[in-house]
Amino acid sequence: MKGGDVELGELLAAAEAAPPGESVDVVAHDLQKRFGAERVSFLFVDLVGRRLVRLTAADGDVTDSAEPIDLQGSVYDRVLRSQRQHVEPDSQGGRRVITPVTNRGDCIGVLEVTLQSADDTVLRQVRDAAHALAYIVVTDRRFTDLYHLGRRTTETSLAAEIQHQLLPSASCCEAAQFTLAAGLVPADDIGGDTYDYTLDRDTLHLSVTDAMGHDTNSALLATLLVGALRRARRSGCDALKQADHAHRALLSHSRGLATGQLLCVDLETGLCELVNAGHPRPLRLRDGTVEEVELAVNLPFGVAAPTPYRLQELQLRPGDRLILLTDGMQERGAAAVDLAALAHDTRSLHPREAVRSLTTAVLEACHGNLRDDATVLILDWHGKRRRPSGTGQGPRR
Repeated sequence: MKGGDVELGELLAAAEAAPPGESVDVVAHDLQKRFGAERVSFLFVDLVGRRLVRLTAADGDVTDSAEPIDLQGSVYDRVLRSQRQHVEPDSQGGRRVITPVTNRGDCIGVLEVTLQSADDTVLRQVRDAAHALAYIVVTDRRFTDLYHLGRRTTETSLAAEIQHQLLPSASCCEAAQFTLAAGLVPADDIGGDTYDYTLDRDTLHLSVTDAMGHDTNSALLATLLVGALRRARRSGCDALKQADHAHRALLSHSRGLATGQLLCVDLETGLCELVNAGHPRPLRLRDGTVEEVELAVNLPFGVAAPTPYRLQELQLRPGDRLILLTDGMQERGAAAVDLAALAHDTRSLHPREAVRSLTTAVLEACHGNLRDDATVLILDWHGKRRRPSGTGQGPRR
C-alpha cells in the first residue's frame, strides 16, 4: 500500500487499539509503512503559547524529554499562523515536511516528518495523516494527561488549573456561519476569567465572564458561575434565563459577584440576543470601522436585589467582527494599548491570530505583569456565504 491513500478506517482502528498516549506512534507507523517516513514527531503548543513541546514516535531518534522550542519566529510559528504545509531540504538529502494538525480551526500542533522523497501526492497524504492525527489527539486526550503534562512548561497556579478545566477544550472553532477564537492571559496564573461557547442546530451560545478576585476563591466562584450557566443552557434556557440562573446561584452559594456577557446568535438570521451583567461593552468591526457597541448594562451577577436583567438584540451582518473583552484588557497598564486601533489593524487576520495579537500587546504593555486576568473572544460572522474549511488549511480572510 506504499504511496496509497490514507485508509482512515484502518488508521482509526489502529489508534483505538493502541494506548491513548501512543497516537504519534500509530501515525508514524502508518507513514513509515506507506512512504518510508523517518523522524516522525508531533509538536504541540504549551499553555502560555510561547513554546512547543515535541512528542516523538517511540522508535524516533529524538527523546520526549527534549527541551521545549521557542515558538516566536520559528518555522513552526509560520506553519501555525498560515495553516499551510512547509517543505524544505533536510541535511541528509531528504525532505523535512511540517504540517499543521488542526481540528475545526483549533490549532493542536504540527506534524514533522522526514521523507526521502515527497511529490505532490505524498504531501497531500501527509496532510491527510495530520488531519487524522488531529481527530485522534482530540479523542485520546480525554483518557491521558500526557498532552496536559506536556503543555506545562511553567509552573501553573491552583487557580489557573481550576480555571482551565472550565474552558472549552478548543479555543477556536470554524463553522459555515462563523469563526471564533478566544484567549486569556496570563495563562499560567489566571483566577476569575472564563469564556465559553457551544453550538447547537440553530444557535451559537457564547459567554465571557469575570469573577471577582484573582486567586483560588475567584476560581471557585467562576466554577459556580460557569456550572450554573451551563446547566441553564443545557436545559434549553435563553440568555435571559441563563443570566437569572447564574445570579441566583451566586446569591445562594457564595458572597462573591461576577460580571458577564451572554449571547445567543441565531445561525439562520445572525440576530444576537444578549445580556450584559456589568461587563465591558464589546467592540464591533464593520465596514472597516471599529466602534463600541452601545448596550444597556445591568448589575453584575450576585448583587442583591438588582433590577431585572434586560434581553437586548444585536443584528450581525456578514463580514462583522465582534470582540468581547474582560476588564483586564483595559486595566491601568493595558490602557497604553489602543484596542480599537489594534482591532482595525488586525482585521485581515484569522480570529485566533487577532486574539494572539491583542493579548500579546496587553501583556507587553504591562511588561508581563498583569494585575488582573485579561480575556478576549473574537467572533467573525460569515452568514451563509462560507462553508467550513474542513482541515483548517484553506484560504483565510
